[in-house]
Amino acid sequence: MRYIVTILVAVAIAGSLGYLFALPDAGQAAVADMQEAEAKRDVRQISELTTTARVTAGDLNGVLSGLAKALPQDRTLTAQPARSAEIDEWRRVLRQAVDRHAETPSGTTATNVARMGFRNAVNAVVIAVDAYAAGQRLPADLRRDFLDLAARQRSAAVATWSVAATQLDQINVSAGNGHQHVYLTSAPGEGAMSADTVPEGAPG
Repeated sequence: MRYIVTILVAVAIAGSLGYLFALPDAGQAAVADMQEAEAKRDVRQISELTTTARVTAGDLNGVLSGLAKALPQDRTLTAQPARSAEIDEWRRVLRQAVDRHAETPSGTTATNVARMGFRNAVNAVVIAVDAYAAGQRLPADLRRDFLDLAARQRSAAVATWSVAATQLDQINVSAGNGHQHVYLTSAPGEGAMSADTVPEGAPG
């Protein structure tokens, strides 16, 4: 009988120790909580960035559409120089876009890459417009260099935005939001990446 009791006590002690060793310590629990909070924060930031990018894409499409008429990519087309008032409106819209993308909240690397890509693209459009405006104030024999610079900056802006948009699409899929296509539509043929054929919101 004593032998049986000893075995039962030993089993009870072993079970208790096993339970204690299986419990996560305070450090592990804290790490798990931090990871969960970070995941929730990232999902929120991705959604906010997607909304912001859609607004900015609409603004940039308007500016780039006007710039395409003033500075056609196809050199066989006749340029329609922008008036001062139109350039001023481009700059007003772009200032708003710059301010919209000025915030840099801490996020995951993937989200930060998309965020910085959109910001750099907006800044490149600003430079393109500034170069175009400067060229318009120069004599005809000096204007060409500035217009070429404006065209190159426009191409760089569109390409940069397309990379950021592709990154945004991917992180939305990873976050469970499905595909989100926030590409520029008013500047085709600039060597930019384009949206895939997966329907908007479809899972990856």
